[in-house]
Amino acid sequence: MPTKPVVEPPPSTDAPTGVSVTSAPRDGKAGSVQVMAFSCEPIDDLEPQALGVTYWFDTPTDGEPFTVKVRYTGRRSGVKGKAGKGDAFDVVETLEDVLPGSGPVAVTTWLSDVTPGEWQVTAAGTIERPGAGGAAGREPRSRRSGAGSAAGKRLPSASSTGRTGYAPVIRVRAPGARLGAWPGLVSLGVVVALIMQSVLARRNDLPATRILLISLVASLIGLVGAKVYYYVEHRGRDLSLVTAGMCIQGFVLGAVGALVVESLLFGVSVGQVVDVSTPGLLFAMCIGRFGCFFGGCCVGRPTGSRWGLWSSDRRLGLRRIPTQLLESTLAFSIGLVALVAVLARSEGPAGTIFVASIAAYTLGRQLLFPLRDLPRHTHNGRTLTMVIAGAIALAAVGLALFT
Repeated sequence: MPTKPVVEPPPSTDAPTGVSVTSAPRDGKAGSVQVMAFSCEPIDDLEPQALGVTYWFDTPTDGEPFTVKVRYTGRRSGVKGKAGKGDAFDVVETLEDVLPGSGPVAVTTWLSDVTPGEWQVTAAGTIERPGAGGAAGREPRSRRSGAGSAAGKRLPSASSTGRTGYAPVIRVRAPGARLGAWPGLVSLGVVVALIMQSVLARRNDLPATRILLISLVASLIGLVGAKVYYYVEHRGRDLSLVTAGMCIQGFVLGAVGALVVESLLFGVSVGQVVDVSTPGLLFAMCIGRFGCFFGGCCVGRPTGSRWGLWSSDRRLGLRRIPTQLLESTLAFSIGLVALVAVLARSEGPAGTIFVASIAAYTLGRQLLFPLRDLPRHTHNGRTLTMVIAGAIALAAVGLALFT
């Protein structure tokens, strides 16, 4: 959030070779600056209001990492004379250690302490290279800066107009982040999981209708668990349970826990129920991770590699390691093996397919964590989790094969 106006001396006007402002390649905009828009008459004028602005620039294909400062200025349309509080803004976003080869970069900022209405906005980037903001090769970090500009070279400025909108919607609008992608694809995953569970339950002579009802209730409890998990994991931020996001770990813990308890209450074999639920659960996570990719969450680290894919965390869009899709592939692979095991097995301890599959998924997920653009607070905790998950997976597989 902008707190104080930022006043900076005008930098040099010549841009470095290979760096330029570009039009938005994903949303079809013709200019280099966009005002995030969303039109839905019932909520257009709801409070709180916010203004979202995106600035685009291109990165060179080689060279050293560099720092970019993007300055956004704006004035509410129709204001004559001196602008009052909330009628103008002047803020700076700083991106440190931008990697060459990371493609078109979209930097989005949101302003919530502005007067609702039509706005004229201008943005321009100042280039500092090489790596003035930190060690070379680290992923970019987005932050607000109220300090004066360091000497640098400037990218061309661009202007656009647009209106404020309902803040909860505007804050998830950014190039590369598709509104509704996460809830839509996660819901599709749940439907696929329930259908597969019912088919496998009937094949194993289990009460499919009763299990379906149990699973519907468990899914609702899982949604609450996903909210609570996210809220606890991000405690300290200005969040409530309503505005908090969701975590797949919380959904799995809540849904599986509820499934076990309900199965015991209704006299259904817990081991058999979780086994026939396992392939669907993993296929649902496979589908849901596409929702993360298109929705702008759980993003991978920025990369200059040709194997990277352009995606956004809703603030910074650029080429990244597609960790969501890698985890989706992991879930699909384990789910396929679990499906074969459920179809092929006639004997063996019930529940081992579920335990082996979840342990294998946990191990693979931990291996992928370093590729995510998320600071890890402990190294030993990750190593311990991998050791325990690997041991459980091996023990469950051995139990299923040799008993």
